[in-house]
Amino acid sequence: MPLPHSSERRIIIALDGPAGSGKSTTARKIAHTLGYVYIDTGAMYRAITLAALRAGAAIHNDALQTIVQTSRIELLPSAEGQRTLLNGEDVSTEIRSREVTETVSSVSALGVVRSAMVECQRELGNAGGVVMDGRDIGTVVFPQAELKIFLVASLEERARRRLAELGASAANITLDEMCAQLRERDRQDSEREISPLTKATDAIEIDTSSLSIDEQVSQILAFAEERTKG
Repeated sequence: MPLPHSSERRIIIALDGPAGSGKSTTARKIAHTLGYVYIDTGAMYRAITLAALRAGAAIHNDALQTIVQTSRIELLPSAEGQRTLLNGEDVSTEIRSREVTETVSSVSALGVVRSAMVECQRELGNAGGVVMDGRDIGTVVFPQAELKIFLVASLEERARRRLAELGASAANITLDEMCAQLRERDRQDSEREISPLTKATDAIEIDTSSLSIDEQVSQILAFAEERTKG
């Protein structure tokens, strides 16, 4: 697909879905193809979670208030993909640790965290020309997004992807254990009171279980082309 001409609209593309559905890799490739900015909102929540763990903070609104107010999160593009900086420190690898992964749902469910991150995400994407992935982008952050995609995949396939992503750090985790972790993550994300994981009524659902990254990227780019010329 050719890059958009200056006469075409630079839209907001929202990609939502559960963990392991392929959001981040797909969003990054779409942004690169279109010349858009990619914003990994999950990395923002992971960075705050890492800050809380380092501080030994209890996971509740009062304890996280100061951490949210004093933490500076930057998302920077690089040849290896988006880099995440926490107060100037590159924590791109550390935010993918097992400890952060097991805690991030609880942290991201807190109102004080959610409101701060949503405000920041809106500031980053309001001008358009962005691809943003998460769990509430099309429903809460940008309900006005011109293109909303909801990615899904089978639990086992998502577990395989997550194990592959974790690499050596997942050497002692079985596929069944990872399935159980993702099932619990899905429950927490879907049942939380603030900004639960739900499919926007006008989102296009794509099952990525048997699709390659290039195949799902191709499908979404076709929808994006329709919107930018619409």
